[in-house]
Amino acid sequence: MKHFDDTESLITVRDWLRFAVSRFNEAELFFGHGSDNAFDEAAYLILHTLHLPLDRLEPFLDASLTHGESEEVQAVIERRVKERIPAAYLTHEAWLGAHRFYVDERVIVPRSFIAELLQEQLAPWVEEPHEVTRALDLCTGSGCLAILAALAFPNAQVDAVDLSRDALDVAERNVADYSLTDRIELIESDLFTALGGRTYDVILSNPPYVNAESVAALPPEYQAEPELALGSGEDGLDATRQILAAAKAHLNPGGLLVVEIGHNRDALEAAYPTLPFTWLDTESGDQFVFMLRREDLP
Repeated sequence: MKHFDDTESLITVRDWLRFAVSRFNEAELFFGHGSDNAFDEAAYLILHTLHLPLDRLEPFLDASLTHGESEEVQAVIERRVKERIPAAYLTHEAWLGAHRFYVDERVIVPRSFIAELLQEQLAPWVEEPHEVTRALDLCTGSGCLAILAALAFPNAQVDAVDLSRDALDVAERNVADYSLTDRIELIESDLFTALGGRTYDVILSNPPYVNAESVAALPPEYQAEPELALGSGEDGLDATRQILAAAKAHLNPGGLLVVEIGHNRDALEAAYPTLPFTWLDTESGDQFVFMLRREDLP
């Protein structure tokens, strides 16, 4: 494949965008870490590399690149094609709505449906956001949901828990970037193990939930992420079972448990036929995130 050696005729942003889309499609890259198609991913990587506003492609399409800029754009396109790693690891950033987070290979690329629910302060399930004073984010990874919870519930102290010390180091950087070090405590723990008798008004979790069969079939872009953050046993529900078994002891009366489980709704309902799951609506559907009150738990 000689494509990367034959780029002298590429002058403008439009030229490089076309080239990148062609290369991404030809390489059959997988998209799912912030964009879902070759055009959006190419536009993002080019705009980011050129230090241009990420939401304003049109004014710059016919701008010519310097030789140095062309080399930088070519390098990022080449890495995306040849290494098959998510764009977020190339740019060291990921976005949830309007919120930017630092990421690298130590953490899964943020893409939680819970983020959308936190933008609405978990309404209508949380009636008075200012009355939430204690919140927990289990499996916090980059710390993104803990940060969004602290922003959604301004009077809350938030515990952010992860089994991975490396992940907590990334979370620490993001918490500092949002000036929330006084409100978010980072805790190294296997789920609830190190939390003692702490109790919360809201417990959030986006735990590992990919089943063994799906883990084995993941594209390279997902295999680049920490395996610890993806797979969870044969049916993908190992971590969720542990959360359901222990959550009640850590919830205050009336407290909420909100857990993301991917495409495992049918398997979960079959495993817990008596639990009154409430499935929360997101833009992508109503089968990805469940909610239970403390009083619903066994």
